[in-house]
Amino acid sequence: MDRFLIAGGEPLVGEVVVSGAKNASLPILCASLLTGETLQVSNVPRLRDVSTTVKLLRQMGVQIEHAGESVTLSAHSVERLEAPYDLVKTMRASILVLGPLLARFGEARVSLPGGCGIGARPVDQHIKGLQAMGAAIQIEQGYIIARAKRLKGARIVTDMVTVTGTENLMMAAVLADGETVLENAAREPEIVDLAEVLVAMGARIRGAGTDRIVIEGVARLGGAKHRVMPDRIETGTFLCAVAATGGDVTLRGARASTLDAVIEKLLEAGAGIESADDWVRVRVPRTSGQGRLRPVNIRTSEYPAFPTDMQAQFMALNCVAHGTSRVTETIFENRFMHVAELNRLGADIEIEGNTAIIKGADGLSGASVMATDLRASAGLVIGALIAQGETTIDRIYHLDRGYELMEKKLSALGARIRRVAGSGQS
Repeated sequence: MDRFLIAGGEPLVGEVVVSGAKNASLPILCASLLTGETLQVSNVPRLRDVSTTVKLLRQMGVQIEHAGESVTLSAHSVERLEAPYDLVKTMRASILVLGPLLARFGEARVSLPGGCGIGARPVDQHIKGLQAMGAAIQIEQGYIIARAKRLKGARIVTDMVTVTGTENLMMAAVLADGETVLENAAREPEIVDLAEVLVAMGARIRGAGTDRIVIEGVARLGGAKHRVMPDRIETGTFLCAVAATGGDVTLRGARASTLDAVIEKLLEAGAGIESADDWVRVRVPRTSGQGRLRPVNIRTSEYPAFPTDMQAQFMALNCVAHGTSRVTETIFENRFMHVAELNRLGADIEIEGNTAIIKGADGLSGASVMATDLRASAGLVIGALIAQGETTIDRIYHLDRGYELMEKKLSALGARIRRVAGSGQS
């Protein structure tokens, strides 16, 4: 099992190119099931989750050409309307084939995702919405069995804001008979990116990016070309890493407008941020007697508030801020697993309910730590970049799910980081 060896204490300096967004790529690839014509998608990151999605679609019969960061998909002869457990268990986003399969083919068999390390992520809102559109759904032996001759437009009010739920129902509605209104819809930029692809394919969608999305169903969709938006979480992760190490980095291909809440908190902490349409620069000079960031309280919530996917990274930054801060997690009930590992590096963090209280330390020290989930991994990398001495981070397969070539990008900025290949399970 691969691990990172990181010798910390060096500022990050230079330029890096931000990859395409994982959380936009996955639903866009699944949208290929909605048409028999060709969908060409560029700026797709080379990630484990993308590979899993491609494998799933190929199993269904989708013809796929995957060259670097470009993927061409043709679902004109889909043969298997099923997402099996062996793939769904490794990537919960596999549930995103449910809506497209049901909308175009009238049936789907999709495994329930099962447990998730960071907390419950129920799919009941997906099922509730599809049933409102006329689908007959049963749960049998751990699978969602869904059937509908043709979905009907409906007004759907979800009990909670759900990103994948909004995406699944939006994809189902584009081929439904009549108008569908999604109330309490998620507003993430990735949903806007998916809507842009669907509209390019011939869908009629209004309101993507707001909490009320209106979809007028059409009889069929065609092919399209689309470039995936830049990954705002990768952008935010690098911004936090540079701020924490006291560096100066320009992120090319980044879109600052999707990160308002994170940038606001970094400015509050004392980082210098400049941006234009396609780049962001962060600077925190290391001068004698200065360089300590101010502690910043954060509370995660749905977009456009502070994202839960940036909580661990910002907590690592707060570990060396000058004072005490509080981080409150409102989205997932078990997303503080990185706290014990950061404390192994010398951080001073205590947990009270869904709030972590961080007392800024003068510095961190290298140690052996273990990644527990995707974003926790990123938080530990930032902690290791801050720490004096060498840190070993085990189980970085979590990181490979969502960050493209992280060690190479960090090395180009001056970080002393290397991947060490391992074998077996730990």
